[in-house]
Amino acid sequence: MDATTAPHHVPPEMPQYGEANHIFELMQNMLEQLLIHQPKDPIPFMINHLQRDNDNVPRVIILGPPASGKTTIAMWLRKHLNCNLLTVENLVAKRYPSLDTGAGSHHQKVKAVPHRLLVRLVQERLQEEDCVSRGWILDGIPETREQALLIQTLGITPRHVIVLSAPDTVLIERNLGKRIDPQTGEIYHTTFDWPPEAEVQNRLIVPEGISEQETAQRLLEHHRNITRVLPSYPRGLKVISADQPCVDVFYQALTYVRTNHRSNAPFTPRVLLCGPVGSGKSLQAALLAQKYSLVNVCCGQLLKEAVADKSRHGEVIQPYFEKKLAVPDSVIVNLLSQRLSQQDCVQKGWVLHGFPRDLDQAHLLHSLGHKPNRVFFLNVPMDSVMERLTLRRTDPVTGERYHLLYKPPPTVEIQARLLQNPKDAEERVKLKMSLFYRNSAELEEFYKQAVTLNGDQDPYTVFEYIESGLIHPLPSEVL
Repeated sequence: MDATTAPHHVPPEMPQYGEANHIFELMQNMLEQLLIHQPKDPIPFMINHLQRDNDNVPRVIILGPPASGKTTIAMWLRKHLNCNLLTVENLVAKRYPSLDTGAGSHHQKVKAVPHRLLVRLVQERLQEEDCVSRGWILDGIPETREQALLIQTLGITPRHVIVLSAPDTVLIERNLGKRIDPQTGEIYHTTFDWPPEAEVQNRLIVPEGISEQETAQRLLEHHRNITRVLPSYPRGLKVISADQPCVDVFYQALTYVRTNHRSNAPFTPRVLLCGPVGSGKSLQAALLAQKYSLVNVCCGQLLKEAVADKSRHGEVIQPYFEKKLAVPDSVIVNLLSQRLSQQDCVQKGWVLHGFPRDLDQAHLLHSLGHKPNRVFFLNVPMDSVMERLTLRRTDPVTGERYHLLYKPPPTVEIQARLLQNPKDAEERVKLKMSLFYRNSAELEEFYKQAVTLNGDQDPYTVFEYIESGLIHPLPSEVL
């Protein structure tokens, strides 16, 4: 979070431009590449790096024990991400003029490639244009700590590392049913993934090294190596259970590789909370403001304060309050714009709730330059909202607030004198809910990167989801 305390005024357009165009990340990536490659002339190198525009292409490593399904997941990811898949097999099969390796024959003889040779093959392949421009996935590489350190030494850094995990008994059973299509390289299973076409079934072959004893030996080697490989990737690593349907594993992996890691860029939150009456916007705004020192901007409260202060805006608003009429959008937006432009909002950031409630209001707010960088929609069913609001009561003697279900009055005497606020009447609540959901689709379309959350759960659970969406960058593509 931005903790700027300088007395000078920073135009809000400056941080907005930096965040929108990812200036900090751009400079950070360019600095990393300069330090890794150490070109003699940095200027042409930086120009070339900027022209490539490949900072966000996939760079993924998938690791896991035998029969965990890592090759299948890697192939599916390659198709979805339109990037290149690198395996030991396709690396040793490719010929590189600069490497007189004999890697293919060596691999056929001993089923392994020397560490340094394999890493050289990886380096050569990643320097080719398709890997540079479209990204890559390393399937099962590195296998050992030595390979991991050699890869790091060459400046090859993945953005995401996926580790598949499952009990050995499950993996041994799964491996025994593995079959391979020699024409396409696709992997099938006699129980879980049998091809429907008879032609494909007839040409499937049993791969070598899948007996129970051989699989157990490979699992032992994997467990010995993986504990020494993982410390090389302290950031960007996610462990996914492979003991579940392959499709579920794939979508967890796909969601992860499309998630951006938390940035070190200075970030001033501008949060908008949308939701029907009773969805908990005020509570979530208060929690955010308290934890991250944001300015809590409640539209309704702002209007009341303007009237109480007898400000210029308050004098315009007061007649509408007296006649119980809706305050015009133009008046509300001018008041909001004045508040959001004050120094504390610019420096600390803000959390806004209660406005906008429809598309026209959203356009007005946007036209004045107040663009939220995080938008959350809190969805709560009608029944839950009715339960939350219509059962609220107030003690006219003490001013104490009660809820007939969650916080009932302690005595019959108090219960007898409780009053209901007219705005909590069932018909009023239903009308407000109807108005919100009538406009919510257009608002969600306007704020395309908004995150929709289930607001019908413990408020601190909701806050955890909001907080996660606040401190992590938005996904590059919504699934």
